[in-house]
Amino acid sequence: MKRMYESFTSDDPSKRGKAEAEMMALEFSLNKKKRNSFRDLTLLEAIDNYIKVKEPVLSKATISGYVKIRKYAFQNLMTTKLKDIDTDVLITAVSLESARKTTQKGKEGIISAKTVRNEYGLLTAVLNYYGVDYNEKRITLPKIPDKKISLPEPDQVFMAVKETDIELPVLLAMWLSFTASEIAGLTKSESLLDDGKYIAINEVVLTIDGKEYKKDTGKQPKRQRVLKLPEYIKKLIDDVYTDRIVPMPANTIYRKLKRYLAKAGVNPITFHQLRHVNASVMHMLNVPDIYAQDRGGWATNHIMHKNYTHAFTKERMAVDNTIDNYFTEIMQHEMQHDI
Repeated sequence: MKRMYESFTSDDPSKRGKAEAEMMALEFSLNKKKRNSFRDLTLLEAIDNYIKVKEPVLSKATISGYVKIRKYAFQNLMTTKLKDIDTDVLITAVSLESARKTTQKGKEGIISAKTVRNEYGLLTAVLNYYGVDYNEKRITLPKIPDKKISLPEPDQVFMAVKETDIELPVLLAMWLSFTASEIAGLTKSESLLDDGKYIAINEVVLTIDGKEYKKDTGKQPKRQRVLKLPEYIKKLIDDVYTDRIVPMPANTIYRKLKRYLAKAGVNPITFHQLRHVNASVMHMLNVPDIYAQDRGGWATNHIMHKNYTHAFTKERMAVDNTIDNYFTEIMQHEMQHDI
């Protein structure tokens, strides 16, 4: 076995320079011993350690995702020691993982390319954390296909959920572009402003492993937004007897949306895709990007900091009125058909 040597010198010829060189050599030796001590860890042990280190600074949702990856992904690699993992090993592991059958209920076939990429993201984060050497350029990940989703018209969605128990959450998503976690965090006491003229996103509620967790939006400025509350939605909120505006669990809303759309003969979409419908409406109405981003919470931190305090300028109010008028006309038109 060929020995590798590292040389440390200093440009300072004095005793101080010599001491600096000796200190660099000592640090290199200590770091090398530390790296070598990690080399006998299995990938499973390395992931566990990584999760423990990162848990205090990452969200519960992220940690939950890591735990699931640890449980299901790259199982052929989990007992392999870090010192035995190289580029060729990773190439084989990615190929095997890309062919793994899904464990998701109600689905068949192999896991998606997006799933593989998410799993690989954790894998490489752990390997980089422990200084494992590999050539990432040689590793090819499955390509995420460009899916052309056929979105239903807003009036089709409205008629499918009209006067049902999910009409309110669906309109909050399709009309105001709220996410499921934002809707779950809405309360009358904290979210309604100026006697219900406006509605604000103050916190989100995430469901992780069947449990709900409240999360302040303070660290996510793009989610902190205030929208004018349409009268139609306000009346639906007034009919809710609890402080929590939408007390129904998110997974229940998802299932019912799928069922109601199918019953109405409308192509099924996910709850999140209701926001896509909203984005399509804003595009059709020629809403400027800056206001579309502001309403939907898609803005960058820079744009939010720059525009949040001016959220209700004349221009922004005009945009809100345009969108509200569009959806209000849909409601009135469909209601007249029922008479």
